[in-house]
Amino acid sequence: MVFDISVALTWILFLALFPIAFFWLRRAYRIFFRRDFSEVALKRGEPPPNPARFAPWTGVVNLLAGGIVVFVIGNVLAASMDYQTWSAIAGITIWMKFIADFIIGRHAHAGQPKTPRAG
Repeated sequence: MVFDISVALTWILFLALFPIAFFWLRRAYRIFFRRDFSEVALKRGEPPPNPARFAPWTGVVNLLAGGIVVFVIGNVLAASMDYQTWSAIAGITIWMKFIADFIIGRHAHAGQPKTPRAG
């Protein structure tokens, strides 16, 4: 194997999956078991008026995405997935999680008056 930029990026993506899975599963744990809604549906760092209403959706998104990433890590370590498959699954999972969080956050803040940005 020749070490080039594609090998380096592959390793960076794979190693980044570990903290990504940890943070997403920890967030799901906090939402479902500790009832901590401080990170639910944030928009510009502010929670919605009723974060408990959107907590189950955010928890499911985090649990599902974290579970998929753990599945990918396990299959890569077991050498049962080729590069194209696991990188596609990981990439789609990361992007869809970000998009789902964005949608939940915007829906949770719908109907609120817009506050001007400071600065």
